[in-house]
Amino acid sequence: MKKWLITGRLIDYICAKFCKMSVVGYSEEHIKTLEWREHIRLRPGMYIGKLGDGSSHDDGIYVLLKEVIDNSIDEYMMGFGRKIDVSINGKEVRVRDYGRGIPLGKVTEAVSRMNTGAKYDSKAFKKSVGLNGVGVKAVNALSSRFVIRSVRDGQMKVSEFEHGITVADSPVTTTPEENGVEVIFQPDEDLFGNYYYISEYVDSMLKNYVYLNTGLVINFNGNKFISRSGLVDLLNENMSREGLYPIIHLRGDDIEIALTHGSQYGEDYYSFVNGQNTTQGGTHLLAFREAFVKTIREFYRKDFDPSDIRSSIIAAISIKIEEPIFESQTKTKLGSKDMGPDGPSVRNFIGEFVRKHLDDYLHKNPETARILLKKIQDSEKERKAISSIQKLARERAKKVSLHNKKLRDCRIHYNSNDPRKLESTIFITEGDSASGSITKSRDVETQAVFSLRGKPLNSFGLTKKIVYENEEFNLLQAALNVEDGIEDLRYNNIVIATDADVDGMHIRLLLLTFFLQFFPDLVRKGHVYILQTPLFRVRNKKDTRYCYTPGEKARAVRLLGPNPEITRFKGLGEISPDEFGHFIGKDMRLEPVRMKKNDAINGYLEFYMGKNTPDRQDFIIENLRVEEDLVEAEA
Repeated sequence: MKKWLITGRLIDYICAKFCKMSVVGYSEEHIKTLEWREHIRLRPGMYIGKLGDGSSHDDGIYVLLKEVIDNSIDEYMMGFGRKIDVSINGKEVRVRDYGRGIPLGKVTEAVSRMNTGAKYDSKAFKKSVGLNGVGVKAVNALSSRFVIRSVRDGQMKVSEFEHGITVADSPVTTTPEENGVEVIFQPDEDLFGNYYYISEYVDSMLKNYVYLNTGLVINFNGNKFISRSGLVDLLNENMSREGLYPIIHLRGDDIEIALTHGSQYGEDYYSFVNGQNTTQGGTHLLAFREAFVKTIREFYRKDFDPSDIRSSIIAAISIKIEEPIFESQTKTKLGSKDMGPDGPSVRNFIGEFVRKHLDDYLHKNPETARILLKKIQDSEKERKAISSIQKLARERAKKVSLHNKKLRDCRIHYNSNDPRKLESTIFITEGDSASGSITKSRDVETQAVFSLRGKPLNSFGLTKKIVYENEEFNLLQAALNVEDGIEDLRYNNIVIATDADVDGMHIRLLLLTFFLQFFPDLVRKGHVYILQTPLFRVRNKKDTRYCYTPGEKARAVRLLGPNPEITRFKGLGEISPDEFGHFIGKDMRLEPVRMKKNDAINGYLEFYMGKNTPDRQDFIIENLRVEEDLVEAEA
């Protein structure tokens, strides 16, 4: 004991001496009470996940939009209002529904007083998305301007806020307008920076709403979204080609399922609870995956491996439950184990539904059952063909990671419970010099670095066996933790960081080919980005400007006056770690790699990564001319 005490004191002394640690006082003056808006603005991640600038589909500005629309959707689900109007004009967002409207005497409190709302009364909103009364208040607090208008039975109440502070609380007036609520807000640039909305992300969100609420009409900036076939429409929208068999569509009380199999690798799921897109799944998705395997085994009377049954599946599941419990305010993962206070477990409810209705469907549709069986058997053959090299590949990946030769890991991972997990990022770089610069300037808490050795293999047209036989691909797969699908993905953001030259562009294409061939969900779910780094540095004694295009360089030269120093960065390795810190920090420029239904992956890969055809040669020559014209125009 005495020895331990001496050691403890010695450690304290060393920390105080060399780590410059000091004892912080703790008294009544350190206990603070924050107003609701102050707490939200101080800790926005607790309420909307992350801030971001709009370049990622899960950035905060889209969460704010979703929180407002969720209230309108809840009205529709209760049987009021069949139309929602949404518009985005620059940074201003408007959402108008035609539901019952907020009771006029509680309009201001509903958007500015925590723990205030109708959703605590389960009779009024029995199967609502949000039950904690926080969402729209977070929108208010995080907006530079927020206006709410409620119309009920010929009367209207308007309240206006700035940064969550009431600036106008108008009296009730008469109006000929239809019942409903209009919310106008502008996310605060002091928090979100110079953000922007990507219409494709908004389109995707709104389409999901109509797929889950057949008959609902959402108008967005002149476009009309409506669905008649529910989750079947959702799968058709997100599939680049037809499934191996017609989509199986199963509906019941509080549950809807649509599924088919494709020819891609991996498993592709879209899961929802009370209309909320649970992008990280949860108990309902786990229950479906388990029930699907069990039902298939019983139908074919064979103990197939679960990975063979689910390989290449494309499925959507939507359930409605009372008082759902989500694992965070952003509601991306369901934690509820039961369908309601007095209901069955989620596992049993989904298990019984799938067992009965999927089994009935397969008996009534023998051709679909035959195609599905062949798909499972083909997956089994391929899995067994590569099983002999999997063990060796895993050991090689573990050994390299252990000696830290390829991967400089971070402390926070996407599959953790840390509130900063959405910031977890891995940079895939080429060469030791570039990876060294990023490693020295990165945030070790949230940013990891993976170093490539030379150019990756062109994987187009190859089977997944190559993932285990090729050392670079095998180690990259191990670093991302996606061997069994992206459920356990280690990093939320996968950033390709290569030089902005021909070789760098080629490496980008080879990596994207690898992802699209074997892990397309990484792209579909918005995890893959291209890092934009400056081509030039223009500076004089007073100012330094980093330029990403020749046009930006020309403008910087004009602004900085005569004879500024101009440096051309030929590669990432030439950028010092101190400078690199500017490009991978909060102002990091990321270009998301996006994919839509109409993107025929195989066709694109065949054209760009297949045999060198005359058509591709003509395409390259023509686009080189266009690029030269753009550079001249920018200058």
